[in-house]
Amino acid sequence: MDAFDEFRASGAHADVFSGFGAPSEYWVRSTRPRQDKRFPTKPIVGFLLGKAASTFNGGWSQSSDAAAHLHAAGYIIVDQNDEPLQLPERYTHLMRGAERARLVALNYFIAPAREARQPSVTIRAGDLHDMSGLVKNWANVCQALEGEMFQKLASVPVPTRSGPERSTTTEYTFVLAQDVASKDEIMPHAVQTATTNLILYGPPGTGKTYQTAWEAVRLCLGEDVASDFSGENNRDRLMAEYRRLMSEGRIEFVTFHQSISYEEFVEGLRPNTGHDGPDTLPDETAHSAGFRLKDEPGIFRTICTRAERDSGENADANRLDRSRRVIRLGLTGANWREKFERAIREETVEWPHGGDIDWSPPEFDSWDAIKTKRQEDEPEIIGNHPTVYGTWLFRGAEPGDYVALTVGKGKIVAVGKLKGEYQFTPGVSGQLARHARAVEWLWHSLEGVSRAGIYGKDFTSFHTAYPLLEDQLTWEALDTVIFGPKAVPQFEVARPFVLIIDEINRANISKVFGELITLLEADKRLGRRDEIRLRLPYSKAMFGVPANLHIIGTMNTADRSIALLDTALRRRFTFKELMPNPSVLSSNVGGINLQKLLATINDRIEYLFDREHQIGHAYFTSCRSVEDVENVMRHKVMPLLSEYFYEDWTKVAAVLGDEPNAKEPRFLEVIPWGKSLFTGDGFTGERQRWRVKRDFDFSEFKV
Repeated sequence: MDAFDEFRASGAHADVFSGFGAPSEYWVRSTRPRQDKRFPTKPIVGFLLGKAASTFNGGWSQSSDAAAHLHAAGYIIVDQNDEPLQLPERYTHLMRGAERARLVALNYFIAPAREARQPSVTIRAGDLHDMSGLVKNWANVCQALEGEMFQKLASVPVPTRSGPERSTTTEYTFVLAQDVASKDEIMPHAVQTATTNLILYGPPGTGKTYQTAWEAVRLCLGEDVASDFSGENNRDRLMAEYRRLMSEGRIEFVTFHQSISYEEFVEGLRPNTGHDGPDTLPDETAHSAGFRLKDEPGIFRTICTRAERDSGENADANRLDRSRRVIRLGLTGANWREKFERAIREETVEWPHGGDIDWSPPEFDSWDAIKTKRQEDEPEIIGNHPTVYGTWLFRGAEPGDYVALTVGKGKIVAVGKLKGEYQFTPGVSGQLARHARAVEWLWHSLEGVSRAGIYGKDFTSFHTAYPLLEDQLTWEALDTVIFGPKAVPQFEVARPFVLIIDEINRANISKVFGELITLLEADKRLGRRDEIRLRLPYSKAMFGVPANLHIIGTMNTADRSIALLDTALRRRFTFKELMPNPSVLSSNVGGINLQKLLATINDRIEYLFDREHQIGHAYFTSCRSVEDVENVMRHKVMPLLSEYFYEDWTKVAAVLGDEPNAKEPRFLEVIPWGKSLFTGDGFTGERQRWRVKRDFDFSEFKV
């Protein structure tokens, strides 16, 4: 079925499949969700058994027929509407009853669930009965699912049954986690989803753009959901879903070019003139020098970080949200224990450096506004002073952000989640004004835990409030402190992300990826047994590529052959060829057979040049009239041929079927020079002058 899908998409294996006619009655349903889950029985069996189309039938009247072979292997035979066909009573050689139900259950429930790394799968007796093509045979189906024979066949334990006994609504749940558990005993951090490194390659116009969008949506949402967007009729829905995933940050797109570098793609140094935003302390000293250089993540590091910290759509309670900030608040002074106990008891945190000013009005949203207000009383104060920056941070932190109470340089004593907005209480009767935030405490301990292993730097004494740096924070260690053994690993909840690299062959791969090329390998990804982290050259942060990041590249073989692609990249990617497929075009557009037109042109190109410079079918898919075909030929195909053959119009004419001395040229005609242009004998050689005709002659491709 994979081979037939390739034939549909690119014409691959045409030497086998093109010999079979169009199916009419018998189809087989794929066990996997696909763009089109129906496959004609005869070509599939012919491909598997190496049979010619004339040597057998596609039905099941004989045991040697195609549908009979597939039925005996436990596959579902359907009609053109994907409805299971009933088993004819007169065909006694066709498998029935419990034996049939066991094989269908294995092929369409157990095997796909295992492939998707699901811990269990539930089978409804009525569904399996109908899929198996049985008639009023529910008891046999239930018996098959309960029996020891199926448990041995599918390598599953005794199922859990729910619902009425041996009915159409009886459900059997089979646990499949044994395989996963045994692997995790060897690889405790194994990621349970396969990582995709795929490059789609082929000549221009072969549908790489559409196929890339389909693959990205499939990887993000799963094949079951993506199958609803399959087919040309659902192209608009597919692209709408693709754009939605891009807006969520699940899909990123980048185009490689000759000048793209490591500094653009991974990380580099950028000039900075001061305050970098909410996660850094303002640095006013930078203004005196004009600017300073700061490491800036590129698109690759950005999406890797996003994928690594993803908490899923329905993240478990026993896991911190990686999209939130963790704000450190230091408890200082000899009475820090008293401050700690009050914070835990009242479920609040306080900021002692806010003064007697209410900072809640919107005019204090910006850091500069708070600094200006402070300078009214203390003109010498600067923006990174705790009373300015700390006040701005404490006031502006969002509900849902985390707060960590610390003591000294290396101890964490509490972690909580901010629940409400900044609250100001004026001071009365000699008491100081109060600046507070409500907190839901997730964990606290007077003894505390060491910073080591959780955060990579000592806590500073000058600033008691600042966000912890993301590249220094180990979320998993913090999860373990808070939730203990119930902490949910990242790979169990993180959603798939996709990075699309268009024209991947146009860049210097070694220059762009640098030392990170090794991290692309599936077994070197984060969460794998052999995971690797490398220290980045500019930020000095440890970096790895998460296993839930899939990479899809595209390459135009007219620009560069696969043989010229970087060897290190070739070893780490799977390649899928997309070639021109004339069969998707109309055989009659205003009397022109587009299928014949494209096939003929490409045959001539392959003979005169090579197969990698053929013309893709996408150039002609929008043609609805003769004028459309003429426009494509005149403004797209001919300029492309001229480029391919380096302005050798004799070869361009040959591809189009025109001879230099043809009496009735079709697309190009030779124009005589007339009188001699030169008086001497030095330029007397014969030369030809070609001109594109005003009106094209498509008689060679007439319907």
